[in-house]
Amino acid sequence: MLAADEQAIETAASTLAEGKLVAIPTETVYGLAADATKGDAVARIFEAKGRPHFNPLICHVSDIAMAERYALIDPLSRSLIDAFWPGPLTLVVPLKPDAGIHPLVAAGLDSIALRMPRGIAGRIIAKLDRPLAAPSANTSGKISGTSAKAVADDLGQKIALILDAGPSEVGLESTIVKVQGNAVLLLRPGGLAAEDIEAVIGHKLERLDQRAAIQAPGMMTSHYAPSASVRLNVHEVREGECLLAFGPLRARHAELAAAMLNLSETGNLREAAANLFDFMKRLDTLGRSVIAVEPIPFNGLGEAINDRLVRAAAPRSLSTDEMEQIK
Repeated sequence: MLAADEQAIETAASTLAEGKLVAIPTETVYGLAADATKGDAVARIFEAKGRPHFNPLICHVSDIAMAERYALIDPLSRSLIDAFWPGPLTLVVPLKPDAGIHPLVAAGLDSIALRMPRGIAGRIIAKLDRPLAAPSANTSGKISGTSAKAVADDLGQKIALILDAGPSEVGLESTIVKVQGNAVLLLRPGGLAAEDIEAVIGHKLERLDQRAAIQAPGMMTSHYAPSASVRLNVHEVREGECLLAFGPLRARHAELAAAMLNLSETGNLREAAANLFDFMKRLDTLGRSVIAVEPIPFNGLGEAINDRLVRAAAPRSLSTDEMEQIK
């Protein structure tokens, strides 16, 4: 593990250039990064995470010029880039022919998911001068890592280098959208609230049917899951459960919980988002069979928080649609 300082930028870039994996801090969650132009390096991501190959990866760039090397940016997507990059917004856009991004990154699709991260991650990409494929740094389907320690505990022996910049600021993966004509589709809610995007585009985002084919990361039915089962919208706690609380008011019989962590005692959704994965992981380490979760509103970042919780609570086997995409 290496502190994320100036020397770390040089070390990370040279390690990535050798085709090795580096866990990098971003404002959303920690990412498991590899040179997106090198097939062997990208394959190591799937191997380390145990990730299905049909699940595409986000490609991280250092600036708009790098994005335009590899993808076709329409005017509406460009307006979103101007408003929110660098930041927790990923755009799914068409790949240029012979772009040089390895096909594993896009999982056989003719589009690519692009994001420009804030902070040291962007500087590493600029130093490497190539985009990084970087899903969340965790075992596939499990809770995303929001600290270097969480990454080391999960994947430490599989990664050449882990950079430590402290806890992730946002704590949720990026919001993913796709422009389709005049419409903007929300493929995955995340660290940028839908309302903020709608203020820029001047109309509502369109939501996909839950059964839609996978077009972007984070769309699998079961995802972000602890080992324990997750029980949602709990108004009454059962004896022995762990309680993931929210706000100042408690569910009935909260005193029966084996342990409790409150995402935000004041009901602040931004604070709750930043704490979500860390608190789920901490409760999960207690070895109880169930994590009970109090209701969380759906407005603002609450949509993304509830999305992660629903996927964490879903059955752990692949759906029929997901199995079809493996074949």
